[in-house]
This record gives sequence, C-alpha cells and structure tokens, in this order.
Amino acid sequence: MKGDRCFVVDTSRSPYARLRPFPISAVRLNDIFWAPRIQRLKEVTIPTQYELLEETGRLHNFRRASKKEGGDFQGLFFNDSDVYKWLEAAALSLASGWDGKVAELMNRVIPEISAAQDEDGYLNTYFTFERKKDRWTNLKDMHELYCAGHLLQAAIAHHRVMGDESFLNIALRFADHIDRTFGPGKKEGACGHPEIEMALVELYRETKDRRYLDLAKFFVDQRGYGKIGGTPYFQDHKPFRDLDEAVGHAVRMLYLNCGAADIYAETGDRSLLDALRRIWRNLAEKRIYVTGGCGARHEGEAFGRDYELPNESAYSETCAAVANVLWNWRMVLITGEAIYADMMELSLFNGSLAGIGLDGKSYFYVNPLSDRGGHRRQPFFPCACCPPNIARLIAMVPGLFYSVNEEGIWVHMYAEGVAEVEIGGLSVVFSQHTRYPWDGEVEIVVEPSCPMEFGIFLRIPGWCPEARVSINGEGVSGIKPGDYVELRREWKKGDEVHIDMAMPAEWIVAHPFVESDGGRVALRRGPIIYCLEQADNPYADVWEISVLTDRPLETEFVSDLLDGVVVIRGEGIAVEKAIWDNGLYKPIDIVRSASRKVGFVAIPYYAWANREPGPMAVWLPRDVLGR
Repeated sequence: MKGDRCFVVDTSRSPYARLRPFPISAVRLNDIFWAPRIQRLKEVTIPTQYELLEETGRLHNFRRASKKEGGDFQGLFFNDSDVYKWLEAAALSLASGWDGKVAELMNRVIPEISAAQDEDGYLNTYFTFERKKDRWTNLKDMHELYCAGHLLQAAIAHHRVMGDESFLNIALRFADHIDRTFGPGKKEGACGHPEIEMALVELYRETKDRRYLDLAKFFVDQRGYGKIGGTPYFQDHKPFRDLDEAVGHAVRMLYLNCGAADIYAETGDRSLLDALRRIWRNLAEKRIYVTGGCGARHEGEAFGRDYELPNESAYSETCAAVANVLWNWRMVLITGEAIYADMMELSLFNGSLAGIGLDGKSYFYVNPLSDRGGHRRQPFFPCACCPPNIARLIAMVPGLFYSVNEEGIWVHMYAEGVAEVEIGGLSVVFSQHTRYPWDGEVEIVVEPSCPMEFGIFLRIPGWCPEARVSINGEGVSGIKPGDYVELRREWKKGDEVHIDMAMPAEWIVAHPFVESDGGRVALRRGPIIYCLEQADNPYADVWEISVLTDRPLETEFVSDLLDGVVVIRGEGIAVEKAIWDNGLYKPIDIVRSASRKVGFVAIPYYAWANREPGPMAVWLPRDVLGR
C-alpha cells in the first residue's frame, strides 16, 4: 500500500496555495471522538453501504452495461455516482489503516466498472444500449459530467492509497474522452450539477497533464450565459466571477466553489478568489444555519433569501454540509486564514455529522433544526447521495488537521493522536494529548529529528472567548480568537506546547432579521451546537420550555450516553399543557399562572434521533412570562 500521497486535496505543488496538506496516512488519531468513527466506518458503514449498492441495483447497472446481466437499468439516472463515492470512501479509509475486508470489497467493484467502459472511454451505465444516442445531449439535467467527476475522484484516491493504476487508467480514458468532446471549438456547455471541475483539477495535480486543468477552467467559464438553463438554480444566471451571493441549489453552488478554488490555487486568477470571498461572506453573514448547515428550502434544495433560515422546514442537506467542509478546507489551504477553518469545523461537527447515526448505518438526507419526532434516519434513500458522501468525509477527517509551508506547521483542528511531517528534509513528530471537543485543553509534544527552527501556527477558534498558550511552561502573548498564533523558535525533542481554550456553555442569538429565531436562543459549547431532545427531558415537552438565560449552565461528560457526550443542564419555564386544550390563544396572565420551573438537559445536535422518537429543538424561546 502506498498511502503517503493520499491527500484530501493535493496543493503540494499549487503555486497560489499558501499551505500544503499532510497526507491522511501521516495523521494517526487515537482520540475518543474521531478514531471510533473511523473504525466504525470500516467495520460497519462501508460494508453495509456495499450491501445496499447491491440490493438497490446500483452494481447491477454496471454488470448490465457490460452484458454480464440482463434486465433494466435500476434506480435514478445518476446512480453510478453513489458507487464512485463509496469507492472513494473505501480507498481513503485505508489511508488510516489497512482493512482487508474493505480492500476486498473494492476489488470486487472496480473490475465491474472497467468492464462497463466503452471502447471510446465513455462510462455511464444509464446511457447504454438504447440510450447511447442520447449521450451529452442534456447537460443541464442528466448529470453525466457529475458522475464522471465522482469517478475521477474515486480513482485518484484509489491510486494514491494503493499505488495501483488500474482504476486510474479507467478514469484517464474517460477524462480523455471528455477532453475530446468538450472545449473551445468543440461542444459547449457545462454540467447542471458541478463536480467535474474540482475532479479535473485534482486529476491535473495527479498527472501533470495541463489539458485537465484547462478543461476545468472551460467548464467554469461556460456558466452564466444561459447554456444550462440561465437560472440561479444552476448558477447559470451570471458568470462565476460576477457572483456575490450563495444562490440556487446549495450542493451545486458549494461544489462549484470547490472547483473555482482549485482553479485559483493553480492559476492565481484573482477574479475567482474575489468571487469566492464575496460568496463566502454572504453565506457566513446571512445564509448559513447555526449548525453550519446550508440550504433553507426544500424547493430546489436551495439557499433562500438573506436571513431565510426556518427551523422545522429547514432542508440543510447532509451533502451541502459536506460540500461546505470541502470548500472551506480549500480556502484554508489557499489563504491560511482561520475564518475558513472555523466554518469548516462548524460544518464538520454539526451539519455534516448529524447526517449519520451513531450506529454507522442510518442517515439523514435533510437536517431540520426542530422536529416533533417524525423525522428519523433511514438506512438508504432512492436518491442516496448523502450516505456515501458522509462516509467519504469521515474518511478524510485525519487529512484536515494539519498543513505545512515554508513558514512551518499549521494546526487547524485538535484531537488526541500523532502526526509526522518533513520540514526541510527533516522529520518532525507531533503528539497531541487532549479530550477535544469535550475539553479545550491541548498539549502538543514536538519531536524534531534534530534541533531546528520553524514556526508552529495554532488556530485559536473564533468561538473561544479566551485562550492561554505556553511553551515549556512559559506564556505566549498576542493570542486572538479567530486567528492563528505563531510560535517560532528552535524546537528541540520533547518541547511542549500547552493550549488552554476556554469552552464555556453559552447562549447565542441570531440576527434580528432571522424571523424564525426571534426571541429565541441556541446553546453552544466549543465547536458543538446543542439541542433539546425529548428523551432527556421527561418533565415537559421540549417545545414548551422557555429557557432562563440568566441562570447558570452546568456541564458534565456522560460516558454511557450517545457514545459519550458532554451534556448541558439549565433551567427553564414550562406551561401546563391542559390550558391549551380549548384554545389556540390565551391571555398572558393565564399562561403565567399555569407555568412552572423545570430543569432541562441539552445534547449535541449531531447526536439527536438516535433513541426513541420525540420532539427536538435547537432554537429555544427565552422566558417571556416575566419571571
């Protein structure tokens, strides 16, 4: 197994990226949070998803295309993409440690893909036999390039982890077919669902073949001229460089941003970076959920207007949160700015992680912020884009912690584990000791192969009101939340960096224009957003509890609850249900007289809906009864 070049995004030679990532295999997590999830990914998620790919006919479609099996095409026309995302998750998971079962499952699937490929390199199991004549005739709706993009990404991951070119050669044949078909003087247009753009840039990084980078640029530049619908839904209403808001289908917008960021990292086209910064500000300031989820509307799976962030009817697709992590990771690598790492962490721990159950085999497609108990995770979906997407994100997690450049080593996230990197041809081993995200105290032991000078850049999260940093017991000044602090010195084996990040449980409020959250508050502790779920609050319906924000909040780590979580306890006011039996509206004096104090227990949002059904709420009303 190769593995030492397996990156989430490989900017190691990108001239306009500030940072270079660590390989996934260079970071060995043994923490209480991520390590069990990565192990569960290999033991549960990947095998059960393979079974579902078989049961739902997704793998049959490949055998049908190669004439090994008869029958009709099964499922949605873009079902190939779910197989490719699953393969990418499987390959990336092996970068964190070998698993023979996962490797064996991959080895079953890749030959089926190879056998389904046409002589000219084209590969899409929907467009075979009677549909062959329809290839590339409806770019707006039929996802051919989207599926191709996921194929390329899976093949690149497999090549980097396994050192085997068999799958990569399949991808290269298809990429060359696309290059012969599209481009200046050839077929015009772009895919209605972006994805191919970032895949082509990564293929360029893997092969150094400039054609793939040029083709990615071509597809981005085709948008905005009405060639694929001309509407914001497709991000085709104006050229990308003119965009100033997160608009349209949320996953498509965020994948397009990933592609544009990748192109900037290779070309330095400042107009792309300027557009990305404008879109990011609009998202961060006006259109993102407190969980890092993206997409307010079920209609069109779309971003809404500014401040349109409903709770119970939130769409907040798991794939959109995954895409937001991937985009912000690219922005971190390009800029080295902590605001992007903050958003990456927010979407990772909350909006994304809510998309998979603690059992590793149940999923959310939609992630509301309040519910009456009817929204439950499912084993799969007819449109199953989210399960393999969250699987591949979990496999990527070790590769999101660190990066390096000529200035030194950058620490973006925290977890117990060991990492190793080379600086100037010399090895440096990093050991983190921490209970993050449940505790803000982190100890890093630095072990260079010999004394050497370099900087260590520690991210101080924006949520952290106060942090203290010391080196071998000596305090460091200039610590600012939402920024990196540089520690530059000659490092010797055994040097210790201590970080103590204040992690109070705190109430947060939304902008007053967010109508859904008026008079409400949400709970945050460190990178984790909390919610009230009925299973922990038997004394009142959680939708009836008005919280008392002036009362103290208590925290406790409960090891036997939801795989081990910190819970938050506080006080609120609940109204007796009986007063509402004969009416929808009541005078406030009657409601006040029927109210009582109750205690409440809040759990991490990502962990809800893993027990018996019941109401849930993230945004909680403040006491309005005058108590």
